[in-house]
Amino acid sequence: MSQNENILSDMNDRTREVFRRIVEGYLDSGEPMGSRTLTRSLSEKISSATVRNVMQDLEILGLLDSPHISAGRIPTELGLRMFVDGLLEVKSLDRMDREKLNQSLDGNESDVGDALDRVGSVLSGLTQGASLVLTPKQEEPIKHIEFVSLSPVQVLVVLVFANGEVENRLFTPPLGQTPSALREAANFLNSLAEGRTLSQLQTVVRSEIQKRRREVDDIAKTLVESGVAVWEDRGEANERLIVRGRSNLLENDAQQDDIELIRKLFDDLERKQDIASFLELTEEGQGVRIFIGSENKLFSLSGSSLVVSSYMNADHKVIGAIGVIGPKRLNYGRIVPIVDYTAQLVGKLISKRT
Repeated sequence: MSQNENILSDMNDRTREVFRRIVEGYLDSGEPMGSRTLTRSLSEKISSATVRNVMQDLEILGLLDSPHISAGRIPTELGLRMFVDGLLEVKSLDRMDREKLNQSLDGNESDVGDALDRVGSVLSGLTQGASLVLTPKQEEPIKHIEFVSLSPVQVLVVLVFANGEVENRLFTPPLGQTPSALREAANFLNSLAEGRTLSQLQTVVRSEIQKRRREVDDIAKTLVESGVAVWEDRGEANERLIVRGRSNLLENDAQQDDIELIRKLFDDLERKQDIASFLELTEEGQGVRIFIGSENKLFSLSGSSLVVSSYMNADHKVIGAIGVIGPKRLNYGRIVPIVDYTAQLVGKLISKRT
């Protein structure tokens, strides 16, 4: 359970309702909500003083903020995130919105780019935000790969293809990756990438991992059979080869060399597994995601939010994304189904025309 979920589950019904109504009021009007207004709308009849105490507790938790002295409260970014994750009621797609989106892709022209431009315009009009359309991913051979660390939990991968096209993708890296590890990963991938597509590169890296695994197994088998070492958590992600009777190793230089070699092999295997994870994370896509304010480095200064969903081709591969950029005070409950449906429409379009 996440920290946000813990906070929500610890709230009583009164606190949760006060919080929900303040956020919903802010998303609807953009105005702070005061205790008197809240008192009139709550299902439970309580005094303004009680509501103010609840609001103060929520402010201490970092979920609400007061833009002016003696003013009402508005949600913070943390408050908006907790609302979106735990209290947001996503509405059904409006029939008129559905029809407009369907009509935007009714044309018979074969140019997918024109169709994507048109659906982007309709999406922008429906949501009153800026539409974001990431065109289908390349299956061209790769010329160069670069990883750029944006934060401990976000990495930008820059893919340069043989035809001159460039793609930027964001993903969450395996835990504990340093900038130097990212550079090492990029160097390793670039040594294998030329002339290969991203999916082909994944196959090559997996083959390298299996090769290192066989080398580890061959040497480890000898050490285990001789009683010098023992496997712990064999076959698990955290498996280890534990060496015992270290004092005896001084009399056997050959075994000592084997142990040093297997240590190096394990280090190499771990690096290649991390690199394989990079490639998988670069390829994988998720459903509708919401980035609020500073959660997205691209929009942190403007305080904007991004609602985005990937779309897939006929082979169920993620090949692009559709999204809406707008202020933090977005009507998330309405926009989420619009973005989700648009991504599904575009996926069907791409599957038919490519």
